[in-house]
Amino acid sequence: MDRRDFIRRIIALSGAAATGGLAGCSRGERPDSEPTKQMGATAKTTDVPGDEPEPTPSTIAVVETSDRAGGVHRAADLLDRELRNQQVFIKPNFNSADPPPGSTHNAVLEALVRHCQSERASSITVGDRSGMGDTEEVMRRKQIFAMSDELGFDTLIFDDLAREDWQLIEDERYHWERGFAFPRPVIDADAYIQTCCLKTHRFGGHFTMALKNNVGLAARMLPGESYNYMEELHDSDNQRLMIAELNDAITHSLIVLDAVEGFYEQGPESGPVATFNAVIAGTDPVAIDALGVALLRRHGTTPEVSRGPIAGLAQIARASELGVGTADPEMMEIVTDDENSQQLADELLSLL
Repeated sequence: MDRRDFIRRIIALSGAAATGGLAGCSRGERPDSEPTKQMGATAKTTDVPGDEPEPTPSTIAVVETSDRAGGVHRAADLLDRELRNQQVFIKPNFNSADPPPGSTHNAVLEALVRHCQSERASSITVGDRSGMGDTEEVMRRKQIFAMSDELGFDTLIFDDLAREDWQLIEDERYHWERGFAFPRPVIDADAYIQTCCLKTHRFGGHFTMALKNNVGLAARMLPGESYNYMEELHDSDNQRLMIAELNDAITHSLIVLDAVEGFYEQGPESGPVATFNAVIAGTDPVAIDALGVALLRRHGTTPEVSRGPIAGLAQIARASELGVGTADPEMMEIVTDDENSQQLADELLSLL
């Protein structure tokens, strides 16, 4: 089988990947930290030397469309993730209340909720922490509370959580001085889903898609403590490496990148908008970000995002090094449902 046929092949996903919540691990013990249990069915393990399993390709759905809701449903159907009887946590991009792609389009969030309901999820919670505003006000302006009443899902504002609702995660490999903390309601969920936007980032991230969207999971400050984790992140020369490291603690059940429109300059809340007409989905944030960067490069974007191999960009390279995912097109199984989508996928893969 040649490379093109390998990439074109649509694999059957039964048993391909078990759904999991969020795997947090506290490897370097601190007196005030508790051991973190491995969550979900996909926990990282240490392989026996000489008995390494064959790497499993990342399955990515690519849908060429201008219809956000339709694209979400098509991509989710292609991936066929099991959500029956699972407690699902959905994290959108509510960094601010600015119009999409500054924030998640409500049509995308509604489509995700309806998809989870159609898959018989036992419960659905939508939550976030805004980085450029008050989270409750952002969600109010986005009419998320009204949507939750209409569709029947729960909402969670991370800023309101008590200290015991946060789990500190540390690892000596990370560039975080004191580790970072994730919400226990996310850790305890059976399935973690996020939806992100396609955009550049002018404040040091360079681009913000699946990897960087998970910064919104991390606590700015833990209740009762004075240390500001987000100041550390944004002041650090290692910011992009630290963004990648957050994702080492996460197992995704589904990621949806809304690339119908995107910021190709500036961002994350505003900038010039271009039409890309794509929805990209999977469980591998590295692969999704790599294809998202390819979309930006295909259009024309900032020097920081355009420079060098896509696999060498700091967020992507560090996440790949940690085993979060892959930017190697040979290790991506692309699934599509029409000729236009396959043509778009082939073009993006050629840019990796």
